[in-house]
Amino acid sequence: MDWLTAATYNIHQCVGVDERHDPDRVARVILELDARVIGLQEVSSGASTGSLTRGVEYLAEATGFKAVPGPTMLRGDSYYGNALLSGFPVAGVRHIDLSVRGREPRGAIDAVLDVQGDAVHVVVTHLGLNRAERRAQVRRLTEFLHREGDEMTIVLGDTNEWLPLSRSLVPLEQCFGKAPAPCTYPSRRPILALDRIWVRPREAFSSMCVHKTSLSRIASDHLPLKARVTVVRSTP
Repeated sequence: MDWLTAATYNIHQCVGVDERHDPDRVARVILELDARVIGLQEVSSGASTGSLTRGVEYLAEATGFKAVPGPTMLRGDSYYGNALLSGFPVAGVRHIDLSVRGREPRGAIDAVLDVQGDAVHVVVTHLGLNRAERRAQVRRLTEFLHREGDEMTIVLGDTNEWLPLSRSLVPLEQCFGKAPAPCTYPSRRPILALDRIWVRPREAFSSMCVHKTSLSRIASDHLPLKARVTVVRSTP
């Protein structure tokens, strides 16, 4: 394989803009994406399942992907956080704590995928609502990514950055290059570029688009964002 499609999708706990909780509808949007790597935000287990792992497993079973849960907090008797769905074997997983004191707990998943013998790091995250919080989280995340050297990396995230001239994301842009930022929120009439995809090395990035369909416009308050990425072969 010379390329893959990766996507990021804030599923809003599977509650659509019609206020209906419908995991099956979200699963159908995921299948529409025709992507092999999908980062999810706002994944909730639901009170009936009792664990985020079970909530992610439902989407994995419905779509045929392997699931990597990344819970960040407990809400009553359900877990909430990020998740990764992968069509490739998962060779390793680390969890990065991005929590800032006094704010909602946040984190990132760093998974190593075996893409037909090549190692690809995929990072899934959801940054905070406060600008100073986001700056601290981006600094921590980029410090972590710098330690991984030049390995191929894809970052999939809801950045919660709605100000076009904000400098909160500059460290990520210095690390990965400036990524296209099409609008994904709100899903029915998107005007804010909250969701982003970065790829390293920069030349591996091929194209990006917002997934707009009748189903995706109603299944969540965010539209999915997806990118076509050229797989950079590992050096022997």
